[in-house]
Formats: sequence, structure tokens, C-alpha cells
Amino acid sequence: MDHRPALAATDPELAALITREEARQFYTAKLIPSENYASSAVLQATGTVLTNKYSEGYARKRYYEGQQVIDEIEELAIARAKSLFGADHANVQPYSGSPANLAVYCGLIAKGAENQRLLGLGLPAGGHLTHGWKVSITSRFFTAEQYGVDPKTHLMDFGAIAQKAREFKPAVIVCGATAYPRVIEFAKFAEIAQEVGALLVADMAHIAGLVAGGAHPSPVPYADAVTTTTHKTLRGPRGGMILCRSQHAAAIDKAVFPGLQGGPHNHTTAGIAVALHEAATPAFSAYAHQIVANSRALAEALLHEGLTLVTGGTDNHLILFDATGLSATGKQAAKAMDAAGLEANFNSIPFDPRSPFDPSGVRIGTPSLTSRGLTEAHMAHVGRWIAGAIRGREEPATLRRIAGEVQDLMAQFPPPGFEAPYPPRPAISME
Repeated sequence: MDHRPALAATDPELAALITREEARQFYTAKLIPSENYASSAVLQATGTVLTNKYSEGYARKRYYEGQQVIDEIEELAIARAKSLFGADHANVQPYSGSPANLAVYCGLIAKGAENQRLLGLGLPAGGHLTHGWKVSITSRFFTAEQYGVDPKTHLMDFGAIAQKAREFKPAVIVCGATAYPRVIEFAKFAEIAQEVGALLVADMAHIAGLVAGGAHPSPVPYADAVTTTTHKTLRGPRGGMILCRSQHAAAIDKAVFPGLQGGPHNHTTAGIAVALHEAATPAFSAYAHQIVANSRALAEALLHEGLTLVTGGTDNHLILFDATGLSATGKQAAKAMDAAGLEANFNSIPFDPRSPFDPSGVRIGTPSLTSRGLTEAHMAHVGRWIAGAIRGREEPATLRRIAGEVQDLMAQFPPPGFEAPYPPRPAISME
């Protein structure tokens, strides 16, 4: 029996597409490090009548009536965020991480200020578009420049970063990354920011769950403001959140609303509250540490298969490898992996000679596999499958075989948010 009878009756075409996507997620190995599985409780919170309510403004200061319950929900999410991360102030209204970053910059850099300079990690070195990269709106609103990584080790070179900051004299320094597989040393960034008189913003979107679980150092004690998404390693709904010091709270709140957006998505706020509640448990801490253990085990498996890893390994949830060592481009490798049931994304590597549209690297991670209950022992299989798919990218029989083996393993580890009866196993196609 369909567990969405109203949807099936109203729009069977869309219901069928969702059913197909459920089967795809259930039987493939999700290796994209920015993706995860929300729990059943988070999914239930987001699929409620809260989506019916407009709530422009902040709790107890709304522009619409009927906010008695909504205010309590938002206040609960805020209190949980502050408690979990030890922050002075929290804003849970940003629609996602990108608008959260823009709101923080607008809040910290006063309108008309002489210094409108922003310094962030360059996209090719593992940074995010919204850290001031040239195609992002953040580089149009602010004068932005980038720091990089060491040409040989691909690690952050704090001597070079400090020198760049001294020369550029930014108003805001951004630290954080989307494709950097090592611990981010927030204390060193804080020292540089203090030396040059800049404010420090930490984007922990990728590692928020690791920080919550104690598997990565927290940026909160060091940064003036911290941004994050609420999905990824935090395992919440797709939303954003800002943590900041009390002296910046009013300016950042004003930048979020009415500066950049209107009413918050109340159903998402509820899902965030649930995710924060789950992240405060001992079980979540164990999960966060298992992510790192799995990532290191997978890195070892890939090294054994002859792949070259950026920085030589990993300290967190993600791995970035150079596919050209197996005579493939990153795009070719990612497409072959996808055909074999291994979901990843092609990605530039530092100092990549290839185009970002077909780069040398592939970015993978272990948050989703860890959410399903896989441990270090399974990572050797995953590593062999990845290398086997890339080597056999021109061999449909090889890709079908690996896809079948992936399905066999995934069927034994149902992901969070999926409840019996589970979707039927899909046929394997090379189309």
C-alpha cells in the first residue's frame, strides 16, 4: 500500500517519480560529502501544517498574527543551537548556507564603510563560491580576493595566508571549505584576523555535525560569526543557520530579515529543532567520530588501489582524489562510479590543469554511509568498487557487476528516514 495515498491519488505521475527516487537512494552508495539522510523525525517535522504559516519578523516581533506556536518553535530551535554549539546568539531563519553567508557579510560590513574587502579560500583550493569567488554575487557586493593552499602539500599555508591578509587588509576573513580534507585550524585564522584588524567568519557547513559531535574543533570560540547549512553532517533539513557573538546579533539579524529574505520556512525551522535535539545525544557523537574513522579507512583503501589523494589523506568526512592516475578525468570517473551505484561528484583539485567542467578530481565522503551503519570494515569494499568502476568505465559488464554488489550491501543497511516496506530493488541499467 502506498504510504502517500493523497499524493498518489492527486498526482500519480509525481508520486511515481518520488518512489523511483526512494529506490535510487536506498540501493546506491551515497558518497557525496555534502549529502546525508534526514531521520524520520526530521522528515515528519518538515512535512507538517507549519508550511501553511507566514511569520515575517522574529519571535515576539512578528508582522503577522497567529504566531503563538510558531514563536515557541523558533525559540526552541534557537535555544538548542546555542546550547549545542556554545554560541551567544543564533539565527535559524536563513534559507540555506549561501544566503547565510551573504547575510553575515552584510551584517558585519557596514553600508558605506570604507573597507568593503573580503578574503576567502579560493574555489580551486577547496573554498565555496560564496567566499568571494568571482562568479558569486559576493564578489560583486564586496571587493574580494582569495588565499590558496601550499603548491606541494595542498595544506593551508598560514604564513602565506597571513602575508596575504597584511597586504590586502580585509574587513572580513572567511575560513571554511567544501573540498579540504584536513582539520581547519580556526585558532590560527583568529590570530591572523586579530593582527590585521579583520572580523573572522567561519563557514562550517560541511563539518557542523563533526563539530557538534566533538570530532572536529569548533570555530565558535574563535569566530565573530559562524555560518552553516543544517543538512550535510548535521543530518537536518535543507536550511541554514548563523551563530555569532552578542555584539553582532542585531546587525546580522537585520541583514537576514528584512535585508535578504521575507518569512522563514517554519516547517524547516521545526526540522532544524529536531536535528539539533538529535545532535545533542551520545549516539550522535559516536556517529560523528565514526564518520572520521570511516573516511580514514576509505582513504587507505583508495591509496591501496593506487589513487592519489589531495593532501595524502583525510582528517574529516571527505576525500578528494586525482582520477588521472587511473587515466580518467574526474568527470569520466564520477560518471563511471554513478553507473556502478556509487554516487559522487567530479571536482577540481588544487592547481588543476583541467577545466572545472571536466576536472581531474572526484570528491567523496562518508557521512551517508555512516548514517546507514557501515563501518571501517566496509570501506575496503567501497574503495575496491570505486577503483574498479573507474578502471572498467568502458566495460558495461564490470559496471553492472559492481552495481549489483553495491545493491546487495546497501539492502542490508536501510538508511534513516526509510521505513518498511522498503522500495523494491530496481533493475540495473547502463543507459
